[in-house]
Amino acid sequence: MLIEDEEGNIILDKTMNSKPNGFIDLWLPRNDTYNVAIQHDGETVESSISTYEGDDTCITTMQLSS
Repeated sequence: MLIEDEEGNIILDKTMNSKPNGFIDLWLPRNDTYNVAIQHDGETVESSISTYEGDDTCITTMQLSS
């Protein structure tokens, strides 16, 4: 998993294991926008996530095809 802020600073770059239900617990600093890339078995999904007041706190739209 790779997470960068809008300036390209790396926030997280490491291998993570999802829970049995496929979810990952992840806390990001407030009031910023992040570019997230998740890779599995040669496939990558990318999305932008923001952490401003009123933003969703649970993101379920990033899915790799199975």
